[in-house]
Amino acid sequence: MSRLVTNDKSQVQVIARAATILRALEDENAGLSLGQIAQRVNLARSTVQRIVAALETEKLVIAATPNGRVRLGPTIMRLAASVRSDFVSLARPFLERLSAELHETVDLSTVKKDHLVFIDQVVGSQRLRTVSGVGETFPLHCTANGKAYLAQLSDSAVEALIGRSYEARTARSITKIDTLLNELKVVRRIGVAFDREEHTEGICAAGVALHDPLGNAVAISVPVPSLRFANQANHIAERLLATKRALEGRMNASAA
Repeated sequence: MSRLVTNDKSQVQVIARAATILRALEDENAGLSLGQIAQRVNLARSTVQRIVAALETEKLVIAATPNGRVRLGPTIMRLAASVRSDFVSLARPFLERLSAELHETVDLSTVKKDHLVFIDQVVGSQRLRTVSGVGETFPLHCTANGKAYLAQLSDSAVEALIGRSYEARTARSITKIDTLLNELKVVRRIGVAFDREEHTEGICAAGVALHDPLGNAVAISVPVPSLRFANQANHIAERLLATKRALEGRMNASAA
């Protein structure tokens, strides 16, 4: 019996180490050498070489250069794309319901390093409405969905991610970390972040952040022309929080 337990523990350890190596290769399009991976994951180079060889067999990693660098392979890319597509499909009815309630556009975005990428959108029914293309990228410091995500981080992590000073997109943009951190304290307390013409003049927004089933940070936001945002901000915030709770409940039920 003790031998079986030891083998189980060893197998789990190998899986954990393989996952750590795959995470180290994330966003490294040029790949990493075995030595670089070993340094990042704090493992012996021989251990990294053995695990990478197994991952290469399954096409989870592939050679990036002739001199030994490796990068994430097509198998893991397909798996990631499948999960992302599944999450967008899962979230879509919740976005549609929220848009129907508010008659406004609802956006779904994911965080990619220090910026947002829009991955889905339900266009509102208002004649005057806001629309951004799926695939567009936006900064974190001056958007409602970006600030909602940043509020989930510690102050030190925020500084490490986006620095201490930021580009002014409009006259209302936050450009210094102290001001941003003060606002993030409020976001952490109320659960909703606001963009009051900080990214684009004439457009305000509210946003909430959560995580998809793989733990990736995602955000739901409602952009609204400024002329009608003030009267709707509280109601939009309430419905965003309700949508977040409902979507998280659905994900938890699916995982059970």
